[in-house]
Parts: sequence; C-alpha cells; structure tokens
Amino acid sequence: MPVRNTALRPAVRRLLASVSCAGFLLAGCSGAPWSGAGTLSATPSHPPAPQGHAGPPQGHAGPEAQSGRAAGDKHPLGIHGIGPATRARIPDTTRQVLVVTGEGKDANTGSVVLHQRGANGTWGAVGGPWPAHNAMKGWTHDHRADDQRSPIGVFGLRDSGGRLPDPGTKLPYSQDKEFADSGTGFLGESLEGSFEYVIAIDYNRVPGASPLDKRRPLGEGKGGGIWLHVDHGGPTRACVSLPLDDMRELLLLLDPKLRPVVVMGDKKSLTR
Repeated sequence: MPVRNTALRPAVRRLLASVSCAGFLLAGCSGAPWSGAGTLSATPSHPPAPQGHAGPPQGHAGPEAQSGRAAGDKHPLGIHGIGPATRARIPDTTRQVLVVTGEGKDANTGSVVLHQRGANGTWGAVGGPWPAHNAMKGWTHDHRADDQRSPIGVFGLRDSGGRLPDPGTKLPYSQDKEFADSGTGFLGESLEGSFEYVIAIDYNRVPGASPLDKRRPLGEGKGGGIWLHVDHGGPTRACVSLPLDDMRELLLLLDPKLRPVVVMGDKKSLTR
C-alpha cells in the first residue's frame, strides 16, 4: 500500500486551487505525475499488459479478432476497426476489449465500444457506442509528458476509483477525496465532476495500485496518470473521457476475470 504523505496534502490543495485548466489536467490525468497518495485496492488479477506504446506483442488473438460488425452485433470474426498489427498486441487470455477510436490523428473526439468474447469464440459489442473526448492535440505513438496527445496502443484495465462511492464494479475501486476536480478546461468548460469515476489505463503505472499512485516505471518524461474519466465537455491533456452515465455503465460491465484491455488510437492507426 502506498504511504500517504499527509504533510504534502495542504500544499497540493493550494496548488490545485490556484492552477488553470491546463495545470489541473496536467496533475490529474495527463503527462505529469499525480501527487496524491491514494490507496492500494487489490492485487492485479492477471499478468501486466504492455506499459509502453510499442512493446512486443502480448499474444495472438487468432482469426476471431479480425474485423467485426457495428456495436450491438455479434460476429464470429471479431472486433470492428482493429487491424492485424493492433490485434497481435491483444493477449490471448483477454475476453473484454474496450476500443477507443479517435476521429483522426489530430482530432480530440471519438467513440468508445466495449467488446466481449463468448465461450464459443464469438466477439460481440456489449456496451456503447459512447461519445468520447481524448487529448487536445489528438494521438501519438510516442507519448511524452504534457504533449497534449493521448498514447496509441493496447493497455490493461485493472484499477478504478473516484470521488463517488463504488457503483458496484468488479474492478478494485478506491474512493478518495483526493480525486479532486476544479478549474476550467481548454474550451472554458468547468472541470467539476470529472473524477467522480475513473479507470486507470495501464500506461506508465504500477498495475494493482490506486489510480492516484504516482509511480512511473518508464520515467516522468513519458507521462502518466492517464485515465478513463467523466467527460467535462471538452478535450483532455491525455485521458479519455465519457459521459457520467456511460462511465458508470462501463464500470459495471468490466470484469477482471475477463482480463480487459483498452485498444486506443486514431482510426487509421488502429486498422493497421
């Protein structure tokens, strides 16, 4: 369990109260490390997913992970919009894949669909499509701290939390007042409520820790603190955001026994 540094908290709160939108998002869900302590909720239920954007393939999903149908349909060949290079990074043992598809390499809007593989090998959409925002400047294969781009890749989804009580998710959940939200976003929108619910994306973090954990295995320069969180009506610095009700639905659908991952990037990158 990470050690709480209570002496730092007043300073952190004063800093959060004084920063603009850009500074706040930098602390909470982007390239710079989060300074809150949080709690360790559970041990990861499956082996770590790739931590970087371009790690070696983590398994081969076979023919069932080829192109599929629109959300809500079932199809034996797999997941719509994912090409062979992307598919090769999805572990064999994964049975839930959250696909975040950006509208373009430099776009900050897109859609999200949750796919699940049944016992017969058939993939089907079980959630979404949901509208989403990503980073202000779009997507990148080489994410850096404060580059205002979301990382492209395949990453584990293990840990969740938020300011609100656990809605009943099967994922480890850390309720903590340190999921602070204040200030304004890139478009002048209020950030209030952005971290009511969050799901940590396993990019440059220690799986099994609270989303608030600040350890960065790849170093501070590679950014971190990248989450799925509640949408505030505008682009983020690196995170992916969904409307509140959709975030709650996603939390209820994700199951660690199905070893969920997120496949995220612009449409062209994902189809490779």
